[in-house]
Amino acid sequence: MSVSTRFAPSVASSATSYDWEMRSGSPAPSAYSMTSSLRVASYRHEYGRGLNNYSEVYRLPADDEEFERLDMQHIMFMEVMGKYAPPLQHILADDIPGETKTCVDLGCGSGSWILDVARDFPQCSAVAVDLVPMQSPNMPQNLRSEVDDINLGLQHFYGDFNVVHARLISSGIRDYQGLVDQMSQTLRPGGLLDLTEFDFRIYTTDRKPILTDNADSYLARWMNLCHIAVQRSGGEPDAANYLHRWVSDNPAYEEVVYREFWLPTSPWRRGNDSETRRFNRIANVFRDDVLSFLKSGRPLLLSNGLPEDLVNEYEEKARNELMDARIPTYVRVENVYALKKHLR
Repeated sequence: MSVSTRFAPSVASSATSYDWEMRSGSPAPSAYSMTSSLRVASYRHEYGRGLNNYSEVYRLPADDEEFERLDMQHIMFMEVMGKYAPPLQHILADDIPGETKTCVDLGCGSGSWILDVARDFPQCSAVAVDLVPMQSPNMPQNLRSEVDDINLGLQHFYGDFNVVHARLISSGIRDYQGLVDQMSQTLRPGGLLDLTEFDFRIYTTDRKPILTDNADSYLARWMNLCHIAVQRSGGEPDAANYLHRWVSDNPAYEEVVYREFWLPTSPWRRGNDSETRRFNRIANVFRDDVLSFLKSGRPLLLSNGLPEDLVNEYEEKARNELMDARIPTYVRVENVYALKKHLR
């Protein structure tokens, strides 16, 4: 049985005071108060960052600095990928009398995406799931936050949702293909699955991954270390490259759409035409994201036994490489969305 923490603003409290409940994964869950000591136990501090205290697989931070990075990343993703997968607005439309549409964000991070959904679709019921509670003091009334390790299963959500969304969670997932199947069972017929991942690699301009340990790009070397560390921790760093196949091969899904987005790691393109200006504007934002990710990756790398002097060297040289913007490289982000088949 999985156990999750339910987190919602107290109606009678101030904006910064909250009620906490522990919700079991049973079909008829019971609830009891979460003490302040359990609240503190949600986090631990390692290598100068705050990490979740529930999963040994997911080793990236869950602190304010990381949430700020994810908020800025969300804004960039909206410009590059669009705010939502195209079918979402139709699926969450308030068009069936007596039916409340529902949406869940698995591994919600800072909650930027699911907060947008809850605000844009106030008639829907939205759920944010992560290893730590949502930090927003102004959560919409139609949004609740649950603390859960989704590696333990989604059985308590079966048949609940019109939309299931997950973005950049592969580093904390033991069996992503199995999760894709479990997601299908949480969806209602006609519901939308929306998945986005990257593969912890740096790519050249001819869109080939840089895999050698002696590459000119120290950013590529640093990311390759992250790839190995995620794998050793139990995550699936290559999940992005299999999403399309896993969803297409699953008999529960239809109308599968694959998209890929190539994000420049720095503003290395030369010129002053409108396309180059847009390219470099996005590259500037993404460079800031990658610079922050260099710091976020320290607990992951150091906890996997890498010498601190090596991590420091690679981080410093990768940072200089990004700021100099002389080595043209990309990060590849892959998105797959699909609909759950209607019952025949």
